[in-house]
Amino acid sequence: MISFENIQKNFGSLKVLKGITGEINRGEVVAVIGSSGCGKSTLLRCFNRLESIDGGSLLVNGINLSRPTVNYNQLRQLRSQVGMVFQQFNLFPHLSVLENLTLAPCKVLGKTPKESAHLGALYLEKVGLSNKAGAYPEQLSGGQKQRVAIARSLCMNPQIMLFDEPTSALDPELVGEVLQVMQQLAAEGMTMVVVTHEMQFAREVAKDVIFLDKGVIAEQGPAYELLTNPQSDRLNIFLSRLNSREF
Repeated sequence: MISFENIQKNFGSLKVLKGITGEINRGEVVAVIGSSGCGKSTLLRCFNRLESIDGGSLLVNGINLSRPTVNYNQLRQLRSQVGMVFQQFNLFPHLSVLENLTLAPCKVLGKTPKESAHLGALYLEKVGLSNKAGAYPEQLSGGQKQRVAIARSLCMNPQIMLFDEPTSALDPELVGEVLQVMQQLAAEGMTMVVVTHEMQFAREVAKDVIFLDKGVIAEQGPAYELLTNPQSDRLNIFLSRLNSREF
């Protein structure tokens, strides 16, 4: 589903990604971990062309993102196939929950309002928020907002879901409800790339883990093995600094 070789990304003179290589197959969950500033979110944003790469090759679901420019139709196709959930929810505050969910299917997929409303109701039920269809974002808890954001992405019927630290803005007691939805998606076979600091989730749900350090892959491998028996000193240090509630 995603194949990347020696990809590089610079912001001016700052080299953020310094030759990242790997692949993610259909139905796999891959966790990307590392300290702040190591390039995790930048890598994720390259996967849906929110950032373009400066070197190397990148294919996402058959779409070549290696070229400096990607035409409108390819970009539209990519955005309809790859859903993304951000740290800060990015819900439209002036729209109800259901309106947030139905906007993109109508505008991008060309579905009728009735079809979009059916999809919205379906995925609100999936994330356990059927009773919040008429509510507005300001009336929701952080965990509820993030579950709405996940449902909004699912309304596009994506083949790949990208999660950029989806629990980092949540109070600790709200983290579980979001991770439970993500775990359900993983069990149903959704291809997922998750930037996260939730090591228990990564260990139990992810197939593989990529540990980034200063723009390079410092260690990667099967999630349970890598997180219970790290081989590099740098990963050992990183894990030891995480909150003791996770390990």
